[in-house]
Amino acid sequence: MKKFIALIITITLAAGLLIGCGSSGSGKLTVGTNAEFPPFEYIGDDGEPDGFDIALIKAIGDKIGREVVIENLEFSSLIAAIGSKIDVAIAGMTITEERRQSVDFSDPYYEAVQYVIVPVGSSIRSMAELEGLSIGVQLGTTGDFIASDDIDGANPVQYNKAVDAVNDLLNGRVDCVIVDKNPALVFADRHFGILEALDGAMFDFEPEFYAIAMPKGDTELGDQINQALRDLKADGTFDRLVAQYIEDTE
Repeated sequence: MKKFIALIITITLAAGLLIGCGSSGSGKLTVGTNAEFPPFEYIGDDGEPDGFDIALIKAIGDKIGREVVIENLEFSSLIAAIGSKIDVAIAGMTITEERRQSVDFSDPYYEAVQYVIVPVGSSIRSMAELEGLSIGVQLGTTGDFIASDDIDGANPVQYNKAVDAVNDLLNGRVDCVIVDKNPALVFADRHFGILEALDGAMFDFEPEFYAIAMPKGDTELGDQINQALRDLKADGTFDRLVAQYIEDTE
């Protein structure tokens, strides 16, 4: 009888642990990012990932009762890591139909557009003037897709980090860099008087929308994250994070 009771207790405890680790329970939420995309994600002064996306996902974790653990990965590996190494990814990631084949997305949380970084004094001012150029891009990003698919004769030069593309632009190894607006403004500000960031409207780039990538079919987790996003917007937290991390860079 004692053995039977012990078995029941063991099964009950194991079931509780499994429930606690599920998307609906408390516990950890392992979040993948690529901390090379300021102001959305970067390495802070303490050596840990920081930025708007990091602050946002931590606030979401507070709302849904889960401790957020950040894993800093290469951007191009994030989608494949979801559901195995990480639970979700937040990394200034644009919603695309190609990505939707592998993951689900949260509701959009930020509208962005691509910018072109060029040396000060460059004559580049239109899409046609990008044709045939060596263009620095971060691997797997919208800038990569544009340079590879939409610009005739372009030579996309792919980097794991956008900052490496910018460094090669400074050294004359590429003609320009295509990257999202806010990182472009940060990089141009860092190299004021040497580089400038050109508005994507000059190149007819379409707006895009960032969202949190999640395991495909996990509607429970998706509902929790979307409700948390709505709550953070309603209580003013979202706007405070925008003011803190993004507006100061514009």
